[in-house]
Amino acid sequence: MSARWVAHLPFTAADLPAAQHFAGTLARSLTFLSEVDAGETTVSAEDAQGVRHRVFCDLPLDGGRRCVRRVEHDGDCAARRCR
Repeated sequence: MSARWVAHLPFTAADLPAAQHFAGTLARSLTFLSEVDAGETTVSAEDAQGVRHRVFCDLPLDGGRRCVRRVEHDGDCAARRCR
């Protein structure tokens, strides 16, 4: 198995929900790349990078898939994004 690496891409956002939305949108836009693990996307404040906040639920589901909904979503987990 290849080593996993993490890219750190600083950006500005008004608050945590805005940061999570930006990071989630960015991660989903890159899911066509097999190297990207969007479910593991997190955000942190620049001066507190050790305190990470998850963007996606990512809980395991039947069949080896994972929940793609936002963290702390309402309702059941889903393998596809709910509209």
